[in-house]
Amino acid sequence: MEQRRLAAELRHMREAAAMTVEEARAALGWSSGRLNHMEGGRHSVPDVSALNALMDVYKVTDPVRREALLALRRQARTKPWWKQYEDILDDGFISFEARASKISAFHPIVVPGLLQTPEYAAASARASLARTEAEIERIVAARMERQKILDGPDAPEFRCVIDEAVLLRLAATPDLAQGQIRRLVDVADSVNGVTLQVLPIGVGLHGCMHGSTVILDYADERDPSVVYLETRGHGVYLTEPSQVADYRSALDDVAADALSKAATVELLRNMITD
Repeated sequence: MEQRRLAAELRHMREAAAMTVEEARAALGWSSGRLNHMEGGRHSVPDVSALNALMDVYKVTDPVRREALLALRRQARTKPWWKQYEDILDDGFISFEARASKISAFHPIVVPGLLQTPEYAAASARASLARTEAEIERIVAARMERQKILDGPDAPEFRCVIDEAVLLRLAATPDLAQGQIRRLVDVADSVNGVTLQVLPIGVGLHGCMHGSTVILDYADERDPSVVYLETRGHGVYLTEPSQVADYRSALDDVAADALSKAATVELLRNMITD
């Protein structure tokens, strides 16, 4: 997240200086690709000398402002826990999720990763047909680490709607069902800030027929909301305000059609009893 914020600051500095990428590139003697990568914010963080050079070219002279940007650069260079799992977490979603203040989601196929048991996480990874057992072990370890955000002091608000088909599919694997459903009940009952709802099959067509959807919102206004659409490979990220508003409306529509939190817990408890 700090890397994305730094990238935005670099773009804002250049725009405030009324310079194009080509003009800035020429003034610095850099390739245009180097500057574009820095402003893209996904893979490139400038070193200290490069950031100072950018601030000089953009005429950023305020020492407080310069130090703030250098501090942001240091934060962007800090390696969080998920860096050790980059071989299996390679599309950047965890870094966006970890700093969100609110997570809104619809999951039509599987139990969301934040609510999975280790056994379910392993089974779902294995079902993808694309992982070795060693990779599956790392996926499970990363997923369990990831879930800690729900228990931390800065835990996000988490509103999640799962399709009833997720539960029906789970019921077909009784060796997984009891533990996973108990996990859902425990989280829905006891974890502050979590709202879990089930969308009944009987609702029919609904606003999220396009599939799995996650919206990440942030406390800092400098961090725009992100829509994440999961795919088999790298997910799709949308940040245009109109796109975010459209998907938020779809999630609100699904949540309105879903069972209440209390009715959802009752349904899950009945599944355990049955």
